[in-house]
Amino acid sequence: MVLETIAAYIRSEIEADIVLAPDFPVSLDLIQTQGPFDLVLLDYNMPGMNGLLGLEKALSANGGNGVAILSGNASNKIAHDALSAGAIGFLPKTLSSKSLINAVRFMAAGEQYVPSTLLDEEPEAEDHPLRSLLTSRELEVLERLGQGLSNKEIALELDLQEVTIKLHVRTLCRKLEVKNRTQAALAAKEAGLF
Repeated sequence: MVLETIAAYIRSEIEADIVLAPDFPVSLDLIQTQGPFDLVLLDYNMPGMNGLLGLEKALSANGGNGVAILSGNASNKIAHDALSAGAIGFLPKTLSSKSLINAVRFMAAGEQYVPSTLLDEEPEAEDHPLRSLLTSRELEVLERLGQGLSNKEIALELDLQEVTIKLHVRTLCRKLEVKNRTQAALAAKEAGLF
């Protein structure tokens, strides 16, 4: 619903052809078959995005044209990392409608857009308290839980057995003092870990 609302608003303000995709695999396919596009807007938490890995794939597929990240809850560090990785912009979902239109126009013209609030802030430190509790593999699993992936999907992405992922999820729940995978993902997001 958010996707369709944003697209409808952009269409009403800018004369542009807009193509929508429900998830990252469809987005990547559209970029490869119908692109390159003047501008690609990707939601950081869209299904299959896999964080900044999705950004890298989209940048490669879009033939040098701009790819920007839209997010309602990505941390300041993720925003800085996305820009460092080559994103043409980072758009918080809290951006006003007028600013959104101006940002889209700006990025479609090939200019980088960064909200002034992001420029004023330093990226968050890597030493998040939760990081010290978890292994690097547990962090990888936890990030994918936050993306809504199933154990089977996580296993495929990380090239592990599904039973191994189940063990990691159980360990994560114990370490984070939560009852289930959903609460673990929420705890990580609320803490600003991902």
